Amino acid sequence: MTQLPKKFVLELCESKDETNRFSASDDRTPEQLIRVLDPATGNIWGFVVVDDTRRGPGLGGIRMAPDVTLWEVRRLARAMTLKNSAANLPFGGGKAGIVCDPVEMARNPGMKRDLIGIFAEVLFSVEQYIPAPDMGTNEKDIQHIYEHYSERLGTHQHMRGGASRLPDKGGIPIDEWGLTAHSLFAAVRTVEELEPDFKLKGAQVVIQGYGNVGSVTASKLSDVGVVITGVSDIHGALWHPHGLNVEELNSVRREPGGISNYSGQVEKRFGLDQIDWLLETPCDILIPAARPDAITARNADRIQCRKIFQGANTPSNKMTEYYLQNRRNIVSYSDFIVNVGGVMGCAVELKMTMEQSYREQVLLQGEDGKIYMERLITNTVSSNIRTLMSRLSDQKDGDRIFREEAQKLAQERLDHPDDIWL
Repeated sequence: MTQLPKKFVLELCESKDETNRFSASDDRTPEQLIRVLDPATGNIWGFVVVDDTRRGPGLGGIRMAPDVTLWEVRRLARAMTLKNSAANLPFGGGKAGIVCDPVEMARNPGMKRDLIGIFAEVLFSVEQYIPAPDMGTNEKDIQHIYEHYSERLGTHQHMRGGASRLPDKGGIPIDEWGLTAHSLFAAVRTVEELEPDFKLKGAQVVIQGYGNVGSVTASKLSDVGVVITGVSDIHGALWHPHGLNVEELNSVRREPGGISNYSGQVEKRFGLDQIDWLLETPCDILIPAARPDAITARNADRIQCRKIFQGANTPSNKMTEYYLQNRRNIVSYSDFIVNVGGVMGCAVELKMTMEQSYREQVLLQGEDGKIYMERLITNTVSSNIRTLMSRLSDQKDGDRIFREEAQKLAQERLDHPDDIWL
């Protein structure tokens, strides 16, 4: 069993990453790169990256994984900068990672609470970072951090200690409402409206990562006639060309063994060493909703879809997306444009915490704020996609890809931080 340290300390580290010798030209040096250490042993327990605060403090989730690295957290923090900027939110980009096995922590909730408490104590000194949930962490963890910060600050009315807290404590239930999935769904529907030859009814969809985002996305898409032909989680993958039963998948995914408990008809089951093969199965829409770098030069030639909607952050890089779009006619709709629902929920929650009149405005629209949130997400995602596709259709050389135009849009909004849509 993991032995927790008594405390953590922070160590500023160099922005240079020796494993990333050839950084892209649009990379920007983060404002803060921090290691989280056990002072007794020197062991690294985590990382915090504040990427860019021109629009406001860096807002982004805490990821827990045994193999999380500084480079992964740095990339994710940059994605949060682009995401918050593109959505015209009053926040910059930040991210944190805890080097620990979330499965072990789930089996030992007391130990996880202690770990989050120690992490919150050292995180308090990073004033320009606002934590939120991510893979391996949840609303309870963020509530714990919020309460710790509230005690330190002497008030519960603050924006320092986290977003997406417990709903009964004033938080917005991002996973329960499926807000990130809602933004993906809004993106897919907008593209359908803009492209006459792209229809959802009967379309085949493969989802890598059947968790809180992937499962709700599957439900929303199946409700409009999409056929979910493939899914995966940490236990394996399933594929059936005639479709999987989404209701049963949603029922078994939280059981021990996850979707491996699915009893419906399947044509192929992929084991742990073959999970990534699911990405290569034929479909109309591919939704990578798991870890970074799912689609790379290693498998780009074997991807068999028409469109990719990025449910995960940084599931591929610009070079791979350029090849897919300009050589294989597969458009990849960027993470920081299409999966913004979760962070938008965080932003609304933070504003509701600080402004009672805004809270009343949100709640007034019904279902305790859900209607307001879904409208805001739909309008934001739809507006951005329409803008980007219009720009791409107007280009003279026909060579720019969706990500490049999206980065340009986000950069324009970074340069105008007073333009806020909330």
